[in-house]
Amino acid sequence: MAVTPPVCDFGWKAPGFTLPGTDGRDWSFEAIRGPKGTLIMFICNHCPYVQSVLDRILRDGAALIEAGIGVAAISANDVATYPEDSFENMVRLARDRAFPFPYLFDETQEVAKAYGAACTPDFFGFNAADELQYRGRLDASGRTAGPADARRELYEAMLQVAATGKGPAEQVASMGCSIKWKDA
Repeated sequence: MAVTPPVCDFGWKAPGFTLPGTDGRDWSFEAIRGPKGTLIMFICNHCPYVQSVLDRILRDGAALIEAGIGVAAISANDVATYPEDSFENMVRLARDRAFPFPYLFDETQEVAKAYGAACTPDFFGFNAADELQYRGRLDASGRTAGPADARRELYEAMLQVAATGKGPAEQVASMGCSIKWKDA
């Protein structure tokens, strides 16, 4: 089911966390933080919305790291129901696609809940003071990739955050598959 997250809550502070990465290391928010900002994105392996733009996510993530922005992806889906999103499959995907940023596993889903993550992909762009400044989409893509020359909304917004500390006032929410929550 397609889900759209809420609009950006400007100034909301990034919750801290420590999660295992596909590289065998535990990663904290502090270790990911970049000098000019931080991008935390919730993705997963199986979601067609993520699959359609994974090349763009990897491209923009690498470019943002070069610009001084820390980047990490987190998968929080219930792997009992969606085994494609298991940690082992995350390791395989990150290795096969040469992720330029940490890919983290939120098995308990506590981090996804703390962030209010709604869908995959869901992007949280913070300034250098760890204040939320972007909660928009990657670009005009949906369940299928948009045009190759689509405006790079996330990338442009994060460069603006890096330069000014503020995100764009107008943001188009991301859309994707709902987070697959465990039964309560």
